Amino acid sequence: MRITPEQRIAIVQSVKEIMGDDARVKLFGSRADDSKRGGDIDLYVRVDGFDRYLQKKTSMILYRIFQKLGELPIDIVIKDDGVAEQLIHMEGEKGILL
Repeated sequence: MRITPEQRIAIVQSVKEIMGDDARVKLFGSRADDSKRGGDIDLYVRVDGFDRYLQKKTSMILYRIFQKLGELPIDIVIKDDGVAEQLIHMEGEKGILL
């Protein structure tokens, strides 16, 4: 896993502050692979139930992370029960639980 402990803590705190304590955060993509270099931070967030404000909350999470760590190249995918399963969600589920 190629994020620092400080980044991990800030990411998890930011997600839980916006999405609640039951939200699960996983790191996937190139940063989850120690043999790779570079790349943005790909985050997969899974929440139970339905949240009609997912798009707005995605922006809020990014803003909160940027407040704590500065601007970083981050992509966030959030899945709740109202979002149809797609390939990106399956890849996110394979990620490393933060």
